[in-house]
Amino acid sequence: IGDVMFEVRDWTVQHPLDGTRLVAKNSSFTVRAGEVVGFAGLMGAGRTELAMSIFGQSYGTMTSGQAFMHGKPVKLRSVKDAIDAGIAYVSEDRKSLGLNLLDSIKRSTVAAKLSRISTGGVVDELQETQFAEQYRKDLRIKTPDVEVGVDTLSGGNQQKVVLAKWMFTQPELLILDEPTRGIDVGAKAEIYQIIRKLADEGKAILLISSELPELIGMADRIYTIFEGQITGELDAAGVDQETVMRHMAPTQKGSAA
Repeated sequence: IGDVMFEVRDWTVQHPLDGTRLVAKNSSFTVRAGEVVGFAGLMGAGRTELAMSIFGQSYGTMTSGQAFMHGKPVKLRSVKDAIDAGIAYVSEDRKSLGLNLLDSIKRSTVAAKLSRISTGGVVDELQETQFAEQYRKDLRIKTPDVEVGVDTLSGGNQQKVVLAKWMFTQPELLILDEPTRGIDVGAKAEIYQIIRKLADEGKAILLISSELPELIGMADRIYTIFEGQITGELDAAGVDQETVMRHMAPTQKGSAA
């Protein structure tokens, strides 16, 4: 694990429909190069809302806060800003937000950054195929042909295509929101291997999961969130589920210890 790659300070976001409700309250956290940082919280705690607001203000209205990449301030006013800053976001809803089910595997793989394989607005189809084949092999996507539609794949293989799509953007920070939801045990193990490999390559990983054993097993550190507020920071080594749960649901007095 290296130096701090990404940092958020005092991040506050209003609900998109109710300006009096804050979905993120003065949130501050860091992620280091090669580190997997988990976000734990009960349903509705604000984990996804925080992640989406960081990814180009995809959710809510930001009222205050700063983001830093390698110690330098970055503006994240749009999804393009976030991608250009080296941030990728794998949504928890792969079918509605992660993929266009009418697209082929090939087209889906390069969709998030067509500029990487295009000149003057024209896509290089040879490069498109080469990159799709590369990710098909690297991520072991079970299909004989990248020309087939993503709708023909199993849930686990669809999730691998989503990962390929965002890895293609060459991110430094990957936000993975429930990356193993709705997939079988074998596919989960493969996703875990991919996450660990990305961390070993020096990527910074933010992992949101409702499964505490998954967070404890995969993360180096865990932040807990309750009602939009970060309530704890725990070293995942040796921590147990009961301790994490106490921070996820602190007492009314605000004590999570």
